[in-house]
Amino acid sequence: MKKLALIGECMIELNGEPFGNMRQTYGGDTLNTATYVARVSSPDDIEVSYVSALGVDKLSEGMIAHWQSDGINTRWVLRDEERSAGLYLIQLDKQGERTFLYWRNQSAARYLLQHPDYPKVLSALKKVDMIYLSGISLAILPETDRTLLLEQLREWKKSGVEIAFDSNFRPKLWESLEQAQQCYQALLPLVDVALVTFDDESLLWGDVDEQATIARLSVFNIPKIIVKQGRLGATICEKGTQHFVPTIPVEQVVDTTSAGDSFNAGFLAGYLQNKPLKICCQQGNQLAGIVIQHKGAIIEKSATAHLRALFNER
Repeated sequence: MKKLALIGECMIELNGEPFGNMRQTYGGDTLNTATYVARVSSPDDIEVSYVSALGVDKLSEGMIAHWQSDGINTRWVLRDEERSAGLYLIQLDKQGERTFLYWRNQSAARYLLQHPDYPKVLSALKKVDMIYLSGISLAILPETDRTLLLEQLREWKKSGVEIAFDSNFRPKLWESLEQAQQCYQALLPLVDVALVTFDDESLLWGDVDEQATIARLSVFNIPKIIVKQGRLGATICEKGTQHFVPTIPVEQVVDTTSAGDSFNAGFLAGYLQNKPLKICCQQGNQLAGIVIQHKGAIIEKSATAHLRALFNER
């Protein structure tokens, strides 16, 4: 069995029209990925653990219950008696593209590394096969904690843990472009699997196309680079060899909120079973293609239930 640990923040989600019909659920980039990996993987093959902090309120209790029902191990979700989960609001346009409003400055996850029980998690993570995090996982932390997490990732890497990273750049979470760039440059030499979105890379680095992104990331000797290109597909670069994997068009895009996160989930579900990277990307495209036809970051389990058997054929 492979052990995957995902570090990040899950928030309460409000989805709908302001002053109209609003749906309350939850979501967060790393939690979205954790959920979909757990849903499409056999629990005998991949153990999915989430690493975060929540409060002790009813909403936090409900979120953890839902995660457990999806097959996520929550023993490394620490409970903060002084803080609770952050909140975000999604607004959609007619094309399914979204804008966000956030209330997260005092969320429990922001202070994960300062929790008195965090040293236990720190020790346990040396024994997993892969740690996955995103640019948001880093951005939400106080600067000193961010630096500390980078040091801890170096130690986990020395222990043989693979590091997977989705750059997922959100400008409003950083003090400046330069601060984000410096942080990413410190992390990228540790990364084994880079799962980046071209639009984010262009925004952060000014890349003009996916080849510019691949060339820049290759400087860090990242073994496996996957550049997501939205509805077009994804480009793989492994040991200098590139392959483009196109998507299968969907009839109607309803909500792109978790497109990249679900792609990552399908990819990682294949990667941790040692499937070829092309197959991993095809799984990512297939899963994301289903998710974007529904509202919300985490859709009904029934919509993806058939993928577990499909992705785990022997």
